[in-house]
Amino acid sequence: MSHVEVYGVRHHGPGSARALRGALEEFKPDAVLIEGPPEADPIVELAGDPGMVPPVALLAYSPAGSGSGSGSGSGSGDGGGDRKAAFWPFAEFSPEWQAIRYALGAGVPVRFCDLPAAHQLLPAEGEEQEENDEAEGGEDDGEEAAEGIRLDPLGWLAKAAGYDDAERWWDDVVEHREGGPSPFPAIAEAMAELREQLAALPEEQVSAGLPPGHLRREEQREAHMRRTLRRALKEGHERVAVVCGAWHVPALQAKIPAAHDDRTLRGLPKARIAMTWVPWTHGRLAGRSGYGAGVRSPGWYHHLFTARDRPIERWLTAAARVLRDEDLHVSSAHVIEAVRLAEALAALRGRPLAGLDEATEATRAVLCEGADLPVELIQREMVVGERLGAVPERTPMVPLQRDLQAEQRRLRLKPSALDKEHDLDLRKPTDLERSRLLHRLRLLDVDWGVPSDTGRSKGTFRETWTLAWRPEFEVELIEASAWGTTVRGATTARAKALAAHATALADLTSVAERCLLADLGDALPTVMRALADRAAVDTDVAHLMSAMPALVRALRYGDVRGTSTGPLRTVVDGLVVRVCVGLPPAITGLDDDAAREFLGHVDAVHGALSLLADDDHLERWRRTLESLVARPDALHGLIEGRLTRLLLDAGRLHDVPDRMARAVSAGVPPARAAAWVEGFLSGGALLLMHDETLLRLVDGWISALPGDSFTDVLPLLRRTFGAYASAERRAIGERLRRSGHAPAASSRPAEDDVDEARAAPATTTALQILGWER
Repeated sequence: MSHVEVYGVRHHGPGSARALRGALEEFKPDAVLIEGPPEADPIVELAGDPGMVPPVALLAYSPAGSGSGSGSGSGSGDGGGDRKAAFWPFAEFSPEWQAIRYALGAGVPVRFCDLPAAHQLLPAEGEEQEENDEAEGGEDDGEEAAEGIRLDPLGWLAKAAGYDDAERWWDDVVEHREGGPSPFPAIAEAMAELREQLAALPEEQVSAGLPPGHLRREEQREAHMRRTLRRALKEGHERVAVVCGAWHVPALQAKIPAAHDDRTLRGLPKARIAMTWVPWTHGRLAGRSGYGAGVRSPGWYHHLFTARDRPIERWLTAAARVLRDEDLHVSSAHVIEAVRLAEALAALRGRPLAGLDEATEATRAVLCEGADLPVELIQREMVVGERLGAVPERTPMVPLQRDLQAEQRRLRLKPSALDKEHDLDLRKPTDLERSRLLHRLRLLDVDWGVPSDTGRSKGTFRETWTLAWRPEFEVELIEASAWGTTVRGATTARAKALAAHATALADLTSVAERCLLADLGDALPTVMRALADRAAVDTDVAHLMSAMPALVRALRYGDVRGTSTGPLRTVVDGLVVRVCVGLPPAITGLDDDAAREFLGHVDAVHGALSLLADDDHLERWRRTLESLVARPDALHGLIEGRLTRLLLDAGRLHDVPDRMARAVSAGVPPARAAAWVEGFLSGGALLLMHDETLLRLVDGWISALPGDSFTDVLPLLRRTFGAYASAERRAIGERLRRSGHAPAASSRPAEDDVDEARAAPATTTALQILGWER
């Protein structure tokens, strides 16, 4: 007679994994069924390849959806929703992974028995609704019970056992168990009791709080599991082991007619899908990542599974090593005392083994001497731990993935889950090729590397990138394969498409810049034609100005990279002329908001032309600014002040004190004067720190403002001086104090007339604005 054992597990539990491995070795099944997508049956044997290193995940994706965007499933069969891809992750401590490795090692068939991914990637009946139909009125005790049992059965059991933390309860009763009887009969009995309580409640209470279509999808999944089990028995297997989430055990043990399951599964919509293995990370196994079956501490669970003896001693020793690597003093005596404290805490709390809470408290109190920052370091590197898995070479992949792997090997850029900074010298051929690869991937929306602009100077030969590989990049590569079979070919096609569909001139200039950075010579002619055509007909000066910085960067850094930029130079030359001609009429008569927006454009163009270092273009630009400040009445105060500062810095104005004196004179409205000062001083604090005349003018103007006027212009002044560093504000205040700048004596109140108590709040605020506190 056939014998079936159903093992209910927690999807990522080291105790469950260890107990399951022992149970399988004792039961010796001749077939193993595992909760997971049946489409993975043809590639399950890859799990036995030495090149397969967990954490890894099964990836189901829709080839027809490539290039159209996708989400990702929560894994371990948790599904639903209209998705283009879904993951089923496995760590070394996952019971399903241990079942797979046992079956492959024992030479027995192993299959997945969950609802096929072809159905799960499409919405279940009712999932298109936005929300459930709920009974009117407040939530009663029955609804609360139903929601608690169904959404968090472990939490319900933990609550019944007197725990307020489901993960801690499960750790105590399962994960931290050493020896003793198998936990699986007790798990099955507990889940059966919970499901009986749930079945006794009205249907509207059972569905309350659940996503639309959830119950229907669960019914379909369990029906397919039973169908797969019947098929295995019909094929002649006499000892069948089924590994599934603990909640499903009673449903698989129930005597449900095959006809009932056939009706449940009849007519399900089906998507065209493909299946492969991809690397995964411990960080993506954490519940905080949004993974539905996630655990709080993957790194800790990995340690519990791999450290069979003295897990607390080994954990705290590893924590000490992490702290020492950061030059923190931690001795062996610290470790010994931390172990004693963790064990004492566990004994006081009645726990079978010191858990992560006790280990963390001992780490904080002894190894870190009460400091929180070192504890956060251990949390990041050990408790979660960004371990990145690997898949063997013969894993099914789209050609684009294989091409990227070849490029990674050629350029010696190994993917890592941890953030790693790479400083590239573009004068070195290998570093230049690395930069081009990373820029190409960013064009495909695969942001493996994120560039840093810090320290970038005119004509620099260096780039700094932060690299971190994320599992979802595999899906993005599959989607990007619609553009081509190689990274260069796919990026070229994508760049041409972006240029063809760009709706703004700034978008086209961005594409042109990215093409030069990625060395896409085949795409550049198409992009440049589109750019030249758009620039020729765009008459909006603001659009032309916003497009120029990206083009100038592309010109400058394209030269550094040895990329041909001839067509781009022609476009830039034309833009500079058109901006200089169109700026005067465009910049006059602006209101406050428009003036502030144009100020950004002016600064961007000025910086771009300084970077370009073309004397003719710089001279044309400066003459344009000189013509504008020659008729200040037509300019907004913010614009006039800023243009005056730019020309002063360029050495083109020698009467700036007189100009400022006129701008802040008594006959000028305070709001305009404040705007002029803001525009003029927005270039930095050094001018006030070193120019005695200008500092005296600003100080005298502020001191002479009437009370009401001062209140009106105070927000502008705060915005201006607030942009300075505190050290700069402090230096200006000190300079004023030493110089004795103040209004004329006749305008100051006598010392006897000053109410110090009333003046104290205003004095304190003024000193804080200046960065000098008493």
